[in-house]
Amino acid sequence: MATIQRKTTTKKAAARKAPTKVAAPKRTPTKKTATNKTQATTASAEAFVGAIADVGLRADCEALLRLMRKATGQDPVMWGPAMVGFGRYSYTYDSGRSGEWSAVGFSPRKANLTLYLMAGFDQHTALLGRLGKHTVAKSCLYLKRLADVDLAVLERLVAAAYIAVTQRK
Repeated sequence: MATIQRKTTTKKAAARKAPTKVAAPKRTPTKKTATNKTQATTASAEAFVGAIADVGLRADCEALLRLMRKATGQDPVMWGPAMVGFGRYSYTYDSGRSGEWSAVGFSPRKANLTLYLMAGFDQHTALLGRLGKHTVAKSCLYLKRLADVDLAVLERLVAAAYIAVTQRK
């Protein structure tokens, strides 16, 4: 009769072959509240505009300061290093994130003047049609120069956008 030999393993060998899995401790999710990188500052908007090297761009920005101040009834406030804003509004996203932002504003960019009209443009198609040469994105109105647009129409557009965003419930 043949003898059957069994292979036996020691506890030490068994530990090497089958590492035990240790469950990681469960983490409780923490809700981080993000803050906007761009915040209102105490810097002077007039000084910012006055320091623009390009004479034509500086003149356009000075005109925008007057136009937006008249359309909103608000004084200009610098938001970050290069954005001039008028008025404020609070927002809350579906995710729960909330913050505060300028109701309307502008920034002199290299390629164009960017106007921020946070209400968007869906309800302003008639005014946009009469504005003159421009392009739009979600809440941005891009102008090469103010001479390309009807300033009375631009003022009405800024005023309507300001009212729409500041009177939201």
